[in-house]
Amino acid sequence: MRREIWNAGRSHSTRTILSHAWRQTADSIRDLPYSVLWTFRRKDDQPMKQEGTIKKHRIYTTSFASVYPHYVTKAEKKGRTKSEVDSIICWLTGYDSEHLETQLEKQADFETFFAEAPRLNPSRDLIKGVVCGVRVEDIEEPTMREIRYLDKLVDELARGKAMEKILRKQ
Repeated sequence: MRREIWNAGRSHSTRTILSHAWRQTADSIRDLPYSVLWTFRRKDDQPMKQEGTIKKHRIYTTSFASVYPHYVTKAEKKGRTKSEVDSIICWLTGYDSEHLETQLEKQADFETFFAEAPRLNPSRDLIKGVVCGVRVEDIEEPTMREIRYLDKLVDELARGKAMEKILRKQ
């Protein structure tokens, strides 16, 4: 019985499998002890911890150069320019246009891109709002926060916000 539940767990939730499997032995799923309901895990459930370290989000290993054209396309669809996207990136990271091109050519991942940034703008802490349902100011992981800051700035650009407001100029 255990093997059937384990293999069937690939396509259905554990709770559904157990409710069907134990239906013959229990009058109701409520008659089963809680520990029995949650004993089995689906085969594809993997723990986030691997060898003592927390598994990193895949955006860290994604090449910045592979995402950059999407930033530009998003801005251009709304009537903004590539140079405005570049100025936002340079404002946030401290790169000049020459070093930004170098980072794009060497296919640096996001983690390296932000780690090698010459000088992160101190005014970036003024960036507030929600990206992907998460408030950027509440993100604890520093690199993820920087990535979300960049996403937020590009979103503001695409929405038609003035560059002075996007760059948090007083």
